[in-house]
Amino acid sequence: MHARNKKYYNCKKSEDRELIRNLSFTMHKNDKYAIIGIEGSGKSSLIKSIYGTELEYIELAGSINYKKLKIGYLPQSIRDTFENENVLDFILKDNLNSVIESDDYRMLGSLDRILKKVKFNTDQFDESKTMNMFSGGEVVKLGLAKVLLREPDILLLDEPTNDLDLETVLFIEDFIINEERPILYISHDERLLENTANGIIHLTQINKNQKAMTFFEKSGYIEYKQKRNLSMDSQEMVARKQRSDYKKKVERFRQIYQKVEHQQNQAVRNPSLARLLAKKMKSMKSMEKRMGKEETSFLDIPERADEINLFFDKDISIPNKKVILDYNNESICIDDKVLATNINLTVKGPQKLCIIGENGTGKSTLLRKIVTDLSNVVNINVGYMPQNYDELIQGENTLDFIMRGRVSSEEGRVRKMLGALHFTREEMLYSTESLSGGQKAKLILLKIVLDKSDVLILDEPTRNLSPLSIPVIHNILMLFKGTIISVSHDRSFIENVFDDVLELRKNGLFKARRL
Repeated sequence: MHARNKKYYNCKKSEDRELIRNLSFTMHKNDKYAIIGIEGSGKSSLIKSIYGTELEYIELAGSINYKKLKIGYLPQSIRDTFENENVLDFILKDNLNSVIESDDYRMLGSLDRILKKVKFNTDQFDESKTMNMFSGGEVVKLGLAKVLLREPDILLLDEPTNDLDLETVLFIEDFIINEERPILYISHDERLLENTANGIIHLTQINKNQKAMTFFEKSGYIEYKQKRNLSMDSQEMVARKQRSDYKKKVERFRQIYQKVEHQQNQAVRNPSLARLLAKKMKSMKSMEKRMGKEETSFLDIPERADEINLFFDKDISIPNKKVILDYNNESICIDDKVLATNINLTVKGPQKLCIIGENGTGKSTLLRKIVTDLSNVVNINVGYMPQNYDELIQGENTLDFIMRGRVSSEEGRVRKMLGALHFTREEMLYSTESLSGGQKAKLILLKIVLDKSDVLILDEPTRNLSPLSIPVIHNILMLFKGTIISVSHDRSFIENVFDDVLELRKNGLFKARRL
């Protein structure tokens, strides 16, 4: 099978902001291209547009050559859309409003084979179940099975590993590596990118998010990062040298200009000298114009739009022996359903603890319980990032969310910090509902920093951030002198930041096996 895709983009949002500029690429058998980029840069819009979804807020220019190939698309929010649908209806319907035709049932002849291919436990496939009764990992596998049943030639995957347990992340990674069909996918998982991508499409924004920069490189992720960093370092060195040399040149010119000007003032009684100096002054003014034009030809100092300029207060610290949390034989329940029992957990001092485990064991519920219990403890300040950002962010505008509980005199500083996180002046006044997941994650991180939190409870904190930003987050949290209790399945994040890793199972918390 030979697949070939080509697309030229010039995408804009409704406020006339360019998202993608001059992107073109071709895909063949065994190509695995990853789309990366800062929050709100148009990654999902790009992949939806390639699939053929009409987006009212996007203008496109260019073409896609499918060569009559069939495209399979795995969206990001399967459960949100189909949560109340019967599992069989989910598999047979193209979308929520589709009508199932009699011919559609013929696909079910291959269902068992496809379910085994995606490593879905067929004993768990109950036709009476609705989609909200399956775990996150099961939902993704069912979504992938639905796509594969239609025998596509090309696969588009939008954040296929979001909110998944480690076992399912490893399955997705293995699937991408071994699948021969070309795959175009979005991911924020550094390790997944390192292990699977052989092409990188990088979408970013500069000039306060007003100018799109788009890159395509036929290489692995590590190679792309190294090449990009070298290129940016080299460009920055040249650009700064141009400005330094120009500044010296301007200073020399200014000194000569002032000298000629002074001589002119002194040559009033010497007409021949005055004429000579007038010619020299005319020459100096011509030189001044040329220097002005020279300045416009300078290389731009590259903007590292993926960087996150955020730092915790250096005064934050937790005494080594201070007991932050002490659970003995606790249980985790949702309503009347017991998710896990025998939770024994003690956290002391500036410990950095990560909790992993299968979907459905109650990790997020445990974090919420910890937040509730710690909110009443004196002398600690808890900062919480939930997996569902809407637990904290509810409809206000961006600036108002950060300013909540702050005095008006802090607004200037807050605006400056939002700008450092690449929020435009307009985005600071946007409703938080219109922000991307990554932008919401940055907002919550900023609020935690401004609140001077010394105990951080973080639920999958890196899941929506640009992979090029994540190493900065690693460093920020590594240097943090307070306590961190986190849930994550981001392997590079776990290895770089945490002292201890526990696995939550139905019968308790245990030291995690090697990742």
